[in-house]
Amino acid sequence: MLRFLVRRILGAVVTLLIISAVTFMLFYAVPRDPARLTCGKLCTPETLELIRHNMGISDPLPLQYWHWLTGIFMGRDYGSYGQCDAPCLGYSFVNREPVLATIMDRFPTTVSLAIGSSVVFLIGGIGAGMIAAVKQGKTLDKLASSASLIASSMQIYFVGTLALYFFVYQWQILDQPSYTNFTDNPASWANGLLLPWLVLALIWTANYTRMTRSQLVEQLSEDYVRTARAKGLSRRNVFFRFAWRGAMGPIVTIFGIDLGVLLGGAMITEKTFSLQGVGLLAVKSVNTSDLPMLLGIMVITASFVVIANILVDAAYAMIDPRIRLA
Repeated sequence: MLRFLVRRILGAVVTLLIISAVTFMLFYAVPRDPARLTCGKLCTPETLELIRHNMGISDPLPLQYWHWLTGIFMGRDYGSYGQCDAPCLGYSFVNREPVLATIMDRFPTTVSLAIGSSVVFLIGGIGAGMIAAVKQGKTLDKLASSASLIASSMQIYFVGTLALYFFVYQWQILDQPSYTNFTDNPASWANGLLLPWLVLALIWTANYTRMTRSQLVEQLSEDYVRTARAKGLSRRNVFFRFAWRGAMGPIVTIFGIDLGVLLGGAMITEKTFSLQGVGLLAVKSVNTSDLPMLLGIMVITASFVVIANILVDAAYAMIDPRIRLA
């Protein structure tokens, strides 16, 4: 296990370096000059060069990337912007604040949205999938399959807008979605995020329902499951000890990746409910061509996905004893 983790961590570092290098080159090779946009109408060549120096974009692209990369580990001086201590992802072109500090300020909202919705769609999706698999071919199975197909066809911006109109404005059952620090007021925290949790979980629950059902149906038809039944084990014991355990592998794999993506920012959900998270920050950064902020969000999102993959692979050995990590 230790060798496996060391090998995967080294591979993850290489992967992140490649992602950061490619993303940096793509973002900073755009035809629009950020310094020119910042300089304004009355812009002299001297002022333009000073702004480029302060932004850290006066050098050739490979050298810019090297300075950005070393800044993560050793910090970097951005001229009039000030000293950026390690780990430094640069300064925003828009608000002139450190990129990492801005992302960390938005991060609790995104984490709360990701964790809360994950609990909802895991319980709902896996539970519905289990019922559908046990009642295969019966009314409950058909209802669960039909509902999951309809829900997976919906879009968050459509469902979210309807939910806001009816539950918040029309019926006034729920409060306007917002974020409150969990440690300050747990009840207000849950109440402000309940509607985004339910809307986001509605789409994802459908996927987990179908996946859980298909995996369990496949496992229940395996020879070792039929053998366990023939030996007289109870149906409940066979289901949870053999079929359910065998079906967990793909579910854990997909969930690990999904959670990594959600932690990187649920853009559409945050935009729909005006939640000041990493996803909404990414949308605003695109509109304002805030390249350092976009690069920082991209790297952090990729880091979550890579880490999630490592944890998922390690979890395989705990779930399925047939898998051995060399």
